[in-house]
Amino acid sequence: MGVLILSFVVIVLVIAVRLFLYRTAITLRLKEWGHWVEDRIHVHQTLKVPELNENSQENIFYRKVSTYLNSLSTIEDSDFTNLISGKKPNSVVLSLDDDQIVADTFLGARLSWTNEHINDKINKKTFILKIKKKDKRRILQAYIQHIYRTSEDIETRCKELKLYMNTMTMTSSTSACDNRIVNRWSSVRLSHPATLETIAMDSDLKKKVKSDLELFLKSKQYYHRLGRVWKRSYLLYGPSGTGKSSFISAIAKFISYDVYDIDLSKVKDDSDLKMLLLQTTSRSVIVVEDLDRFVTSNNSSLSGISLSGILNFMDGILNSCCGDEKIMIFTMNNKEKIDQAVLRPGRIDVHLYFPLCNFNSFKTLANNCLGLKDHKLFSQVEEIFLTGATISPAEMSELMISNRGSPGRALRSVITALQINGDARLSSSGKNGMLLPDDTSSVAEDSNVYVMDGSCSVPVVKEIQKLYGLLRMKSGKKVGPSDQFSGSIERSR
Repeated sequence: MGVLILSFVVIVLVIAVRLFLYRTAITLRLKEWGHWVEDRIHVHQTLKVPELNENSQENIFYRKVSTYLNSLSTIEDSDFTNLISGKKPNSVVLSLDDDQIVADTFLGARLSWTNEHINDKINKKTFILKIKKKDKRRILQAYIQHIYRTSEDIETRCKELKLYMNTMTMTSSTSACDNRIVNRWSSVRLSHPATLETIAMDSDLKKKVKSDLELFLKSKQYYHRLGRVWKRSYLLYGPSGTGKSSFISAIAKFISYDVYDIDLSKVKDDSDLKMLLLQTTSRSVIVVEDLDRFVTSNNSSLSGISLSGILNFMDGILNSCCGDEKIMIFTMNNKEKIDQAVLRPGRIDVHLYFPLCNFNSFKTLANNCLGLKDHKLFSQVEEIFLTGATISPAEMSELMISNRGSPGRALRSVITALQINGDARLSSSGKNGMLLPDDTSSVAEDSNVYVMDGSCSVPVVKEIQKLYGLLRMKSGKKVGPSDQFSGSIERSR
């Protein structure tokens, strides 16, 4: 009995001591004393990371280390930590103060960093890494790569995206004859609110687009192993007002890339176009809107830009030198008259057709703009869509937004607009309804075409036959609606 009582008392005392240590600074001090003893036993080496190189230029690795250290949870254990406003509204980030120490662990090794600040004429700042000699050879290279990867991930997440636009400026010179008009990039903050979640797109197709982009981001080594430039090209085509520009902004936000929007009407010639491409950075989306105005089968040049210059811009030698880690997006209303050299795989990897509204996209817009998942008028809207009537997503969104105070009135205005559009299409075509969206005929001619509303979000067997030995043709099977489209995004071969 006495032994049990003694054991109980010991357990209670141990718990009490642990609670006391947990709620005081004694635990921290004991840990610091243990590290102090360990540091006296082992031989250490110090490595410096100065803010400036020997030629007084910025040391990029210093910025990477700063980003990495300020993300560590152990920064809270330092005696002095700065609270600094972040880039996002109402956000605050921690920053290591001068001459403070922060601890880190990597692959079982304990390391420490000191933020050294020397107040002299140059105002030097240096991070000092302290590492055990026995751990240096084992972990140093992997640790440096770990810092690079982590800091780049943090910078990508916190990056403020920018929209760059080419502008024509006059270069100044002492001689009036030497003045030249050149293109330069100017930028603003990319503040477009569109995201892939708010885009009116078939849910399955949205997943395919996301998967395609995510796979691209992870494929650097794969592309380089194949000897190919790490870039991906998309063609967005369809009537005006179908969401192509919003989709571009949504993609840029999804992958955290800046956007370079090239206005070809402001580009003087092929050389000027090359210089603009040369001035773009990696991790960016290069956009050329309304490409069909410049490259058609019967119009090979416009405003000094040749078809050859545009083709080289898309995948020429210069593109291979400065095109790594980029997405290229081209938009047009209609691609039927486009020179096929522009559309071949390698220049265009994925075709996305943006049709006018159907009932699926109507429901998405009603949910986004009015907060409606269902309504008694939905069945009437669906019936009108079945007659072939349709309007653009931009028109439908405006009707809903203008009448958002009364969902019923908003839906009735949509019904009226659809009826007017349907009557106009019938009178102009002479057909009894059942009209397909504009340019649907061209959709059935491409093996890598995906339609935004999901009605035909898959490649056509007709083109697969051409690419893979006419297997379907040999079988003699007639291609039906269920055979025309598969369910995955086609990779360029």
